Amino acid sequence: MNRRSAPDAAPLAQLLSSVSLRSPAMIVATLVAAACIAFSVSGKIYDPDIWQNLVVGKAIWQLHRVPTTQLWSWPTYGAPDVNWTWGFSALIWPLWERGGVWGLFAWRWATTLLALALLWSAARSMGARGFTALVVMVVCGLVWRGRSQVRPETLAAVLLAAQIWILETRRHGGKDRSPWLIPIASVWANAHNTYFLGLAVIGIHVLNDLIARRPVRRLALAALGALAISFLNPFGWRALWQPFDFFLHHRNEAIFRTIGELGPIEWGAQWRGVPVLLAAWPLLTILRVRRKGLDPVEALHCLLFSALAFGAQRFLGLYALAAAPYVARDLEEWSRALPPIPVALRAALASAASVAIGLTVWLRPELPNGVGFVWNQYPVAACDFMAAHDVRGRGFNQFGFAGYPLYRFWPDRTRLPFMDIHQSGTKRDRDLCAWAQERDDAWRELDQHYQFDYALLSRTFYESNHPLDILDADSTWALVFLDDVMALYVRRAGPLAGVAREFGYRHLPAGAAGLVPLSDACVRDPALRAATVAELEREVAGSPYHAHALIVLANIALFENRAAEAQDLLRRSLVVDPSRTGVHQSLATIALEQNRPRDALREIASERRLVGREAELEVLAGRAWWALGSHERARDAFRRALRRDPGNAEARGALEAIARSRAPGR
Repeated sequence: MNRRSAPDAAPLAQLLSSVSLRSPAMIVATLVAAACIAFSVSGKIYDPDIWQNLVVGKAIWQLHRVPTTQLWSWPTYGAPDVNWTWGFSALIWPLWERGGVWGLFAWRWATTLLALALLWSAARSMGARGFTALVVMVVCGLVWRGRSQVRPETLAAVLLAAQIWILETRRHGGKDRSPWLIPIASVWANAHNTYFLGLAVIGIHVLNDLIARRPVRRLALAALGALAISFLNPFGWRALWQPFDFFLHHRNEAIFRTIGELGPIEWGAQWRGVPVLLAAWPLLTILRVRRKGLDPVEALHCLLFSALAFGAQRFLGLYALAAAPYVARDLEEWSRALPPIPVALRAALASAASVAIGLTVWLRPELPNGVGFVWNQYPVAACDFMAAHDVRGRGFNQFGFAGYPLYRFWPDRTRLPFMDIHQSGTKRDRDLCAWAQERDDAWRELDQHYQFDYALLSRTFYESNHPLDILDADSTWALVFLDDVMALYVRRAGPLAGVAREFGYRHLPAGAAGLVPLSDACVRDPALRAATVAELEREVAGSPYHAHALIVLANIALFENRAAEAQDLLRRSLVVDPSRTGVHQSLATIALEQNRPRDALREIASERRLVGREAELEVLAGRAWWALGSHERARDAFRRALRRDPGNAEARGALEAIARSRAPGR
């Protein structure tokens, strides 16, 4: 009896797990999954590169041609240029021009949903016809979220998904759409330098057909056509050579080592689902080999995209998309071993899982949701100042902030960036730009060669603010504009001397090195303190992004025993920048000094949401609980502080005091 029933078990399980697309339960679960995916890519736009991509699109539509020379930086102006993302720029410029920010978000939603819909369809053609595949798509959409800004990759994502759908549908007995691979390759070669992935995916399927001795002629011809048509771009073979040239000759340059997405995975900055997915696909591939034998296509895809993702974290998003149909199929096969569950309940569980998994990312405070830009990531107010006061000439900038000034001022050659988002310039310039972030001599050599008229420097983007400290200490430069985002310096002698005389700050520095001496001097000199307050108030008035200035003003107010005013200034800074760390901690400290321990605990909880459980916060929490008479909670908080910082003297002293208070006879 058992021997007869065994062969029917697998088909029965497959039947139970398969759900028609017309099923009401499937329709509801699909809509929930699509909503989760769309919401996952609805974070505000913070990518600085978007502005140059828009400018390139604008230039293409205005000039009625694809520029093949440098129009985006002044030292290289007119030199031959290879812009491998021109096709993407040409597509998004009309969306921005006509639809504004809603047009850009429509692009994000459409490309993400289309890519994952194609991959879901591919998974269904491979046998994943249940609800598990929808949950997998949601998970992969959350990983893709980190790369879903309006970038050329968003178009590459759709092209990759379309290729996988075409090839997997064909491999599993569906319609052969191999000729479609040729126009896809053409678009890809003109939109992003990951075009080689599309050719590699086609090659994997050609190889699989050869191994399996399946008819391969039609696919092989499509592969040759895809390769040939890739050369039909405005830059010819140079565009196709670019990713290989970078890998062979440039990836170890100092400037490229400063770009986080080109380096290895920063695990602490990733959503917890990323390492799970990175481990799950190889593991499921291996387990499938033991259960059903080797699937060469899945194994080669897994090897290719895993190698890319571990080599450079910019490929994590494409890894998630490539993994989606295979992980969905493999998990679906495993789920068939579970006891049968009614379709409606399975749909409800899948929908609940999609929402629950999404909440782990949607609620993160550092990733604000909403339709719009994170404007404090762009030098908006600094460019307003440049426009209002005719700041122009030979400017210096860090490449990460080149996009917005280029967008604001192009085609004005007197305000083009020194280096654009693609790190234009000679190797010497790229090296000196990277070294200038840490070395005075590199900045001096660069400045001596180009004789800059102004310098637009970030206050937030780089871990080191050394260039700010260099120019703060250099009397030949004047700081004329300052906010949370940028600092603008002009040379005191030269065409901008008038701007330097009229708007130069006398006391306030932009870099961190000058703040401590200024603070010490303000303690001793009330007149200097008053002058510094006036300059801080000017900074506040000059830009909507002035949280740092408000915090410094709050510190001065505290020094002058104006606690109520200090609290107001700190709360105003949080309105300007809710993610500013340390402010809630300062408010908690003030609350404890005013004997308001419950208010202190609320501020500590808010700070924890931004930075986690740091030792100093745990010490403050211990003090608050002690003031409330909750000595056990106070002791636990001090112990947590010591676990995080064994050298914390205040926590150790508090625990010793608690121990003494409990000693017998006391």
